[in-house]
Amino acid sequence: MPASNPLPRRSPGGDRPGRLRALLACALPLLTLCASASAQGARSNAFDDPFTAVTQGLPGCPQAEGPLLTEQQVKDEAHDRAQRGTSCWLAGRCRLHNAYLYDREIIPRVVKAVAADGRYDDTSVWALGQRRYVWLKGCVSRPEQREAMERLVRQIDDVEGVVNELMVGTAGTPPYKTTGP
Repeated sequence: MPASNPLPRRSPGGDRPGRLRALLACALPLLTLCASASAQGARSNAFDDPFTAVTQGLPGCPQAEGPLLTEQQVKDEAHDRAQRGTSCWLAGRCRLHNAYLYDREIIPRVVKAVAADGRYDDTSVWALGQRRYVWLKGCVSRPEQREAMERLVRQIDDVEGVVNELMVGTAGTPPYKTTGP
C-alpha cells in the first residue's frame, strides 16, 4: 500500500490568494514592529529648550546637535525636570514658578551680549538653555575667547551657571554631540 501524502497536491501557481494571505499574515507583524522601532527612534526637542547659533564666523566647526530626545527619554526625564524646575522657586531663589521658564529670555540675551561685545566674529558658537544654565558649544579661534565668553554669559541676568563646551580651533573631537558623523 502506498504511503499517503498528508499534503494536498497543488498545480504550479495554484491557490495564489491563499499564499498571498499567508505571506501578509507573516509580514504584517514584522512591518508593524519595524514601524514602531522607527517611531521610537525619532527624536525631537520635546521640552522646547531654546537652542540657537550665537555666532557663525569660524568655518569648519562641527555643528552642535540640539536637545533632541527620544520618546522614552522624554518620559524618563519629565518627572526630574518638573522637580528640578520648581525647586528653585520653592527655595525662594526664583521669581518664576519654574526655572525652565527663564530660558526663553536668557538665550536671546546671550546672542545680544556676544554680538555687542565684538570679540567673537571669528567663532562659531551655539547656546542651549536649560533651567537657567547655558551650555556654550562650538569653536573659538583663540584660547582667551573661550574663558572670556563664559565670563560674559555668567554676568547675564538670571543665568545660574555656564557649561563651557567650547573648543579652540576646529580640529579634534568636540566635547559636545554633533549633527554629523
